[in-house]
Amino acid sequence: MQIVSDLLVLAAAYLLGSIPFGLLIVKASTGKDIRQVESGRTGGTNAMRAAGPLAGIATAILDALKGAACVWLAQWVAPGNVWIEILAPCFGILGHNYSFFLIERNGDGKLRFRGGAGAAPMVGGAFGLWHPSLFIIVPLGGLTWYFIGYASVATLTAAVAATLIFVFRAWAGASPWEYVLYGVIAFALLAWALRPNIQRLVNGTERLHGYRARKNKE
Repeated sequence: MQIVSDLLVLAAAYLLGSIPFGLLIVKASTGKDIRQVESGRTGGTNAMRAAGPLAGIATAILDALKGAACVWLAQWVAPGNVWIEILAPCFGILGHNYSFFLIERNGDGKLRFRGGAGAAPMVGGAFGLWHPSLFIIVPLGGLTWYFIGYASVATLTAAVAATLIFVFRAWAGASPWEYVLYGVIAFALLAWALRPNIQRLVNGTERLHGYRARKNKE
């Protein structure tokens, strides 16, 4: 029966990750459909574009809590099972990026799952695995966003930071080596979701933010 409970944890983590807080917050505060704004994603960055900084911050916090809650659920239902502990937040990221609640049909009739890029639930998952990681990943991601100027680069930097944190902790004997795999899988999921942004980075057409955007306007 253990395998059944493990699969139920992963299914619950996916559904938890699927909750589109950005869509709900933007709809409640402005009446807009966030899927019709800019990138169409439901994460904090697009919520900020659609409804302002407070909506963006609230969305990011709630999305991060989804990732953390996936870890806590796994630790509660399957204590000591490190694999479920790292896979649950990964399934939370999958739910966030490809939400069960945001399924629609394309013009050709094929199903499409809408969602975000996974940054906030990835950070939340790392927080759930080791709380102090938040105080490394978030400032590093924020500084990257401000000085490098690309939200996509900041997102990937956060995933790399999480991986390196768990590499160091595993090397020091402070956490299992399996936690490193969480960072690697999370990075892969984020990079896959950010394929259009990466292509724009290659083409030099990705939107600039922060310090460099301000300098370009002067």
